[in-house]
Amino acid sequence: MLSIKKIINFSVTAFAVTLFFACESNFKEIQKINISEFMASGEADSVNLKYTDSGRIKAILISTKMFDYGTVQYPFTEFPKGIEVTLFDERGKKNFINADYAITFKGTDIIDLQGNVKMTSDGGQFLETEQLYYDQKNEWFFTEKKFKFTDPNKGLSTGEGLDFSKDFKRINFQKVYGLINDTE
Repeated sequence: MLSIKKIINFSVTAFAVTLFFACESNFKEIQKINISEFMASGEADSVNLKYTDSGRIKAILISTKMFDYGTVQYPFTEFPKGIEVTLFDERGKKNFINADYAITFKGTDIIDLQGNVKMTSDGGQFLETEQLYYDQKNEWFFTEKKFKFTDPNKGLSTGEGLDFSKDFKRINFQKVYGLINDTE
């Protein structure tokens, strides 16, 4: 009777080991099924987009690479190699923006510019920061990051956090460390 018990134990152990190794390869396949592929639905090289409204060019966007993730739950467009943007106002004055990276989420009208963001206005104002948001609908820029702002008439300002209109006519500083020469 002892030998039958050993045979049963051996058989059960052998069956369990076989089952374990058989399931191991299937388990890896099942894990792969649950991984969703996060891939761009569109990709473009050497992008040169012109945004027009009522026959007027409002903006020009240039980038060497663009990925469109339009089929994910929260669709967005990414510019991983940076962008150059030229914004035009109603009188034809231009603002120039350069950034190392940009992303825009569809439905928000907000562009997130990151890395060595530099903005120059037609009036000579110059802004440098690490991150800058642009609200396209309201034509308003803002950041909470450190900045360096130079105005040819009002001097140099540094600080953290500011927001301003596209034409630099309205500027709100949060924390300013430099001097502003305000003649008005």
